[in-house]
Amino acid sequence: VSIGNICRSPIAEAVFRKLVTDEKVENKWMTDSAAVSDWNVGRSPDARALSCLGNHGIETAHKARQVTKDDFQTFDYILCMDESNLRDLKRKSNQVKDCKAKIELLGAYDPQKQLIIEDPYYGNEKDFETVYEQCVRCCKAFLEKPH
Repeated sequence: VSIGNICRSPIAEAVFRKLVTDEKVENKWMTDSAAVSDWNVGRSPDARALSCLGNHGIETAHKARQVTKDDFQTFDYILCMDESNLRDLKRKSNQVKDCKAKIELLGAYDPQKQLIIEDPYYGNEKDFETVYEQCVRCCKAFLEKPH
């Protein structure tokens, strides 16, 4: 989960989906991404995010959406990109009865200990590539742990 759901979280979602498909465990995972805010609802990911994924042979048809009450009750994990998202999500989850989602930073799984996945929106292609590499490392490590 990220602020607007057009840069970081769609990259993480697409990376995770490719990993579970490659490992042939996609039927065990329900994967989605969402935003804390409602700024970009319905929008496709940022063109630079799509281009970065495309360079790695990954496609996505994701449209931005806002996180819902159901998400907290349905998903086992809600992984987010930075401290402000973590704070907002924890606050939202406190208003949900039967919240079963474990809310964590995706970066907590990074073997290189890069805890925060910075928003590349105001950056360049290289920043999107950094986000992609962080997402690959974190998603792989997340998948390797027992669930």
